[in-house]
Parts: sequence; structure tokens; C-alpha cells
Amino acid sequence: MKKTFIKISAMLAIVATLSSCKDQLGDLYLNPEQTTTPSVEKFFTQILNNDRIYPKYWDMRTFALTHAGVFSQVISYTNDKFIYREQAQYTEQRWGDFYTTNGNGSGPLAHYREIEKQYAKLSAAEKQNADVFVNAAKVAMLEQTAQMVDLWGDIPFSEAGMLNLNGSITSPKFDDAKEVYYSVIAGLKDASNYFATANLSSVTAGSFKKQDILFQGDITKWRRLANSLRLRALMRISFVDEAKAKAEVLEMLNNPTQYPLLEETTHNALLNPVTTYIDNLRNAFYESNNHLGASFLLDKVLKPANDPRIAVIYDKGGRQDGSKWVANADYYAMPLDLNSTDQATNITNGKYAVLDSATFVYNSKLPGVIFTSAETHLLKAEAYERWGTTTDAATAYNKGVAQSIAYYYALNNLSNSTAPKLAAPSAAAVNDFLANSTIKYAGSSAQKLALIWTQKWVQFGFMQSVQAWSELRRTKYPQLTFVADNTSGFALPPNRLTYPGRERTFNPNYSAVSAKDTRDAKIFWDVK
Repeated sequence: MKKTFIKISAMLAIVATLSSCKDQLGDLYLNPEQTTTPSVEKFFTQILNNDRIYPKYWDMRTFALTHAGVFSQVISYTNDKFIYREQAQYTEQRWGDFYTTNGNGSGPLAHYREIEKQYAKLSAAEKQNADVFVNAAKVAMLEQTAQMVDLWGDIPFSEAGMLNLNGSITSPKFDDAKEVYYSVIAGLKDASNYFATANLSSVTAGSFKKQDILFQGDITKWRRLANSLRLRALMRISFVDEAKAKAEVLEMLNNPTQYPLLEETTHNALLNPVTTYIDNLRNAFYESNNHLGASFLLDKVLKPANDPRIAVIYDKGGRQDGSKWVANADYYAMPLDLNSTDQATNITNGKYAVLDSATFVYNSKLPGVIFTSAETHLLKAEAYERWGTTTDAATAYNKGVAQSIAYYYALNNLSNSTAPKLAAPSAAAVNDFLANSTIKYAGSSAQKLALIWTQKWVQFGFMQSVQAWSELRRTKYPQLTFVADNTSGFALPPNRLTYPGRERTFNPNYSAVSAKDTRDAKIFWDVK
């Protein structure tokens, strides 16, 4: 459902009075917007219940596919005019959904400020029981905060949400992007340290399990998630502050007992849709021609390797010839160097592969992906290749790719569509693929890093398109070619999103960042 962003970051709504059209979660304890009694527990659940994490129509159609997806080439698109120009109304909504609760996101910062306000009212004993909710909420909020920096750079943060926190209406300053990122890294470490020693009473444990729609009360997984998110953030800054990244990453990797990570597929941080959700993403994909074989992904990465993921990412496609369906002979990608007219003709004639029906197009059980074990191992592989041994890097790389294969087949098999589902390849087949295909971990250190970064891009795909775009800007891999749009000022994808019009108009502190508010300016970690 489309929502309109009607407030700026300085005017955050009081969430306890709002109503929404979010999915019915079954019980009032799981829907803070249907209760008049604010509590830390309820606001925590609402932070998680975020339609910017769930793969639903509106976010996919207006942002994940048509902005980050196009800018990272993880999906197909036609060479239409303005293809690389951000659509201001949609990026403004994406911005607003972090700060406010009346859009398609959950307003994580607004809800976290409400948690801070409610927590301050508690007695010492009550605070001890609430700490697990506060720390898990912090992890969820910081994950979204890092994405905001990745998209825009400097953002209102330390002073944002004061209406929720103390009732004051302020114009928040824009915090330096690097300072926000470092506070994210520190906050995740603090949360991990809390979870390491947390000892919940049976009542608190039961309540946390009830409210926790991500991990169902498993504090060990929350600890792993905090550490894995911190690992991601540290590697993100590793070209601009290598000394800090190297020291902290190696401390984590050399102390796995103290800093456990999401390392098994059973650890994946996947936000599953509520049982009443029955929609699918067909319209989101097809309305902008994002459903076709992506050129670099298919022709340069998957097909040369005879990658087993092809069969669950794509269908071959084809055309209807009278009463007969004529399938294509192979998985054909849509070339990006064709003009849009020729692309449209070929699409009509069914010449291209299409996203798999069971895995993606008609799968209403698709989860929101926050973090996967495959990403963990590929992050470790980069760290080991740069600062450790190539042997350790190879082990991590192979685990990352193997778990990526398992991830894509798991998405296929959880589908509730009527399309056929495929059995995952055997361990022996996966090992043979890793040892004998074009993705084999071999070559110079630079070539190995290119393999790692390209496989991480494959793993992210459009399900984590913001991460794919961020890592593309950080690493410059895979080495993609973008066909220039002749539109003046929008020839190629931007380096960052520009600030929303409402922020420029109504926040007087915008003047402090106006000089660098261009699509060509780079996020602080983008230095390679």
C-alpha cells in the first residue's frame, strides 16, 4: 500500500497514537499501534516489523529494484530515459521511513526514541528486565542507521527524534557520516557485550521470546547478529581507516568465543512474513522490466561457471505459439547495450530468461534478509586475504559460496507457489563446483579479492540491493559497464542519493551540508 511521507525528521510523530495498514500480527502484544499502553517491549517489536526489510511490493517497486537494484545491476532494466535519475518522491519516502512511523517502514529511530523515553521511567529492577529489549532494539535500529549513511552520507541522528524522546520540536543537525558509522560500530559492540552475559528471568525470557519476531528470543543469535553487523561495518570502512578496521576485525576473528558470528545457515537473520501475508512480487518485477536475465550476472558470472544457482534464480523463459509453449533453449540475458525499443520487442517475443517463479515471482513466503551466513564468510575471506593467510581466506570463501547456494535453494523450497521446486545439489556436487569452475579460488591476491567481492554481489542480489550497491561503490567489483543515458546530469548512476526536498526546505541545518549535496559526492568510505 502506498503511503505518503508527510513529516520531516524534525517532526517525528508520537507513535502510540498512530494507526497503520500493516499486516495483522494476530495479538495486540505484537501490534503496538493497536494499544494505548506504550512499553519498551511493544516498541521493540514494531522496530522489527519493518516493510523496508520485508520484500513487499512498495519498497521493491519504488526503491530496492528501481534505485539500488539498477545502480548495482543486480537486476535487469531497460535503457529508458532518466533510468539513473532518482525518483525524488520515492527516495523521500525511503528517508522518511527511517524517521517517522506513518510510512512503509517502521520508523526505527522514532520507535527507539520512544524506547529510551519509556526506559527512563522504569525502576532499577524494571530496567534490568527491559535491558534485553533495549539492546535488541538498538541492534535493529543501528542496522538501519548504517544503511541511511550508506545511501545519503551525513544524516540527522544524535538530535533526531526529540519529539518522541522528550516532546520537544527541534531541527536536528546533520551528523558527520563517519561519526555516525563509528557510533554504530561502538553500539554494536556494546550490545554484543550485553548479550554475552545476559541472564534473563523466566518471565523476561518468555516475554522476549513472544515479542521477538526475528529470532524468537534467542539471545545467542542476537549476539551473533550484533557481531556480524559490526564486521560488515568495519569492512565497509576498511579502505578509509584500515588501521581501525584491521585491528578490530582481527580481534573478532581471533576470538570466536568472545565474538561469535552468524556462521551457519541456521543462524541467518531472516524476517519471515506474518502468516496472513499472501501477496507476491510479480507486479513489482514486471512493471519496470526488472524480472529478466541480468546481463553481467548471467553472462559473466553464473553461466561461465555453470553455477547451480542459475536454476533457482531464473527460468529460461519462452513464448506462447498458439496453444503451445516454446521454451528458450538456454538462459538468455537481456543485453544492456540494446536500445530500449529493441529490448521491448525482444521482451514481447519472450527471448530472455525471467526470474524464477517459485523462488521469487510468486513466493509470498520470501523473508526480509538482514544478514546471512554466506555474507559472514565472504567478509572473513576478504579480511584473511588482506590481513591473514590466503589458506584461511580460501576456506572462508568456499564456505561463503556453498552457503550462498544453500540460501538460494532454501528460498526456492520455502515457496508456497505452485511452480516446481528443486532439490539442492549434493555436498559433493558443490565441492566439485568450487574446485573446478571459473569461480575457483585461485590467482593473484587481487584476483582472489575480485572473486570474493563478486560472489558477495551475487549473494546480495536484489533481496539486499542496498548492500549490493554499497559494496559495489566500496570495492568497485564486479567491474560493471553502464550504458550512458544522454540525459544531462544523469548519464550514470549516482554515488549517493540527494537529500529530500522537505529536508532542504524545512531543516535550517541543511545549509551545513548543502555544498556536498550532489549525486557525484561520495560517501566517506568510498575511496578506492
